[in-house]
Amino acid sequence: MSQSRVAVVTGASGTVGRATCSVLEDAGWRVVGWDARPSKSESNTRVMEVDVSSSASVNAAATEVVQLHGRVDALVNNAAVQLNAALLLTSDDDWARVLQNNLTGAFYCIRAMANPLREAGGAIVNVSSVHAVATSANAGAYAISKTALVGLTRATALELGPSGVRCNAVLPGAIDSPMLRDGLSRRSDPDGPDAALDHLRNRTPLRTIAAPLDIARSILFLADTERSPFVTGACLVADGGALLHLSTE
Repeated sequence: MSQSRVAVVTGASGTVGRATCSVLEDAGWRVVGWDARPSKSESNTRVMEVDVSSSASVNAAATEVVQLHGRVDALVNNAAVQLNAALLLTSDDDWARVLQNNLTGAFYCIRAMANPLREAGGAIVNVSSVHAVATSANAGAYAISKTALVGLTRATALELGPSGVRCNAVLPGAIDSPMLRDGLSRRSDPDGPDAALDHLRNRTPLRTIAAPLDIARSILFLADTERSPFVTGACLVADGGALLHLSTE
């Protein structure tokens, strides 16, 4: 049985997921990754095949983690899918897929991990998005799922707070990742995809796009009770200042 702090990271095979596993391990945590399509990790993280959109899959994996490690100190709900489609053209299946993975999956994970988190006095970090605050055309289902995830964060913080469990959200802006490039397809640039990235970079006050490690370090801050012991129900915006702009200027 592990005596190290134990974290479960969903979407562990994705860009931010891999970075989060690495940052937590560097900080001395034992990390278990969950992913619907697990890939070989570059770190020591064990990545289990878990479909967060299935409560049965989540419950079985949660039981296995507790049996193996005896504790869970942090849950990072990072698994997500993106859909680039006009809201009124979103099919029933696509709507259900986005909400089931991005919102309901986080709920399943929180419910399954609540008891071990209570025992450890642990923390939950939900990876939302700046799309929960200000969004773009053709991103409706994604934005709605991430907005609702903020509501789930606050409700969880209220209900689990008396048991010593903190729950917070990170709201990333643009991250250098395949998901970003796919999202930029919503507004094609006549000068090509690199020009679209340059435009995004130049519109960001810090004049850069986040590296996955930038977001992972924000997740670590909220997951680690020693670093943020009195922070709960908060939304940490990590967007390089993008939301500072008025859309009309």
